[in-house]
Amino acid sequence: MKKNVFVITGSSRKNGNSAAMAEAFIRGAEEQGHAVRRFDTAFHKLAGCMACDRCWSDEKACVMNDDWQEFAAGLEAADVVVFSYPMYWSSAPAQLKAAIDRLYSYCSAKTLRPLTGKRCILLLCGECEGKEIFDQALAMHQGLNGYFSWEDAGKLLVDGVFEAGAIEKTDALEQAFTMGKGI
Repeated sequence: MKKNVFVITGSSRKNGNSAAMAEAFIRGAEEQGHAVRRFDTAFHKLAGCMACDRCWSDEKACVMNDDWQEFAAGLEAADVVVFSYPMYWSSAPAQLKAAIDRLYSYCSAKTLRPLTGKRCILLLCGECEGKEIFDQALAMHQGLNGYFSWEDAGKLLVDGVFEAGAIEKTDALEQAFTMGKGI
């Protein structure tokens, strides 16, 4: 069955390692006939949550006037949500974190369109060596899955890559492609 896939990237490097993983995943998914929409948080105007608690007051998830509505539409339409980003100080880059913080509106009792029932995939890379560098990001990923009752549909964690193109010296792009084909 064809699925709607929403790929969310967090890197401000257009040709960075996590962007390459996202592209490999997208190629795999599209090869199987899935509809893929990509949202690069670093290249959109997205402010962080203001805790104004006006979620859904005008039938939109958030009342702020920025690119959030495009982000929200992609999430709502998705069967599969994919996060692809590099580690920044044990967490997600600020641009992606702003978008994640605004997911609060979908946890509100006022939510008009819940995000439940989706599958979620994580593609993550980092400069340092050792899988423990991903612990905090994995906790955030598990938290998102728990809040929204999303199925954890897989993770690809690649340590020891920093310079653009370093990911090509690993098998991560092949793994990401295979993950895309497998959804």
